[in-house]
Amino acid sequence: MTDPVFSGTPRNASDPEPPSESRTGFLDSPQHPAHAGPGSLPLWMHRISVFLFVLISAVAGVLLIILPWTPEWTDNYLLLSFPALRTIVSNGFFRGICSGLGLLDIWIGFWEALHYHEIH
Repeated sequence: MTDPVFSGTPRNASDPEPPSESRTGFLDSPQHPAHAGPGSLPLWMHRISVFLFVLISAVAGVLLIILPWTPEWTDNYLLLSFPALRTIVSNGFFRGICSGLGLLDIWIGFWEALHYHEIH
């Protein structure tokens, strides 16, 4: 089969024109307010994702700061069957590293909150 546009024969006036408009869906149209551009999120979804990131970072950071210094850190069911791992986890250096990661996690979350900007 050959395409009449690329064949060497001239076209008759009675030949139908191929459709020139492209078919796009409802969400692909640029007029739709919830879809600003290709690959971009709506503004409210961006705000919620930043809020959830900050919240999860703050909660995980506080847990990592406090939890290593409580008795539940070493006296739990998971570590009772692994005495070597319990010795490592109960070491003060390891607890300090976990608390430092908690501080870093809180810092990253609040840094994201302070440097938040609206997307347009």
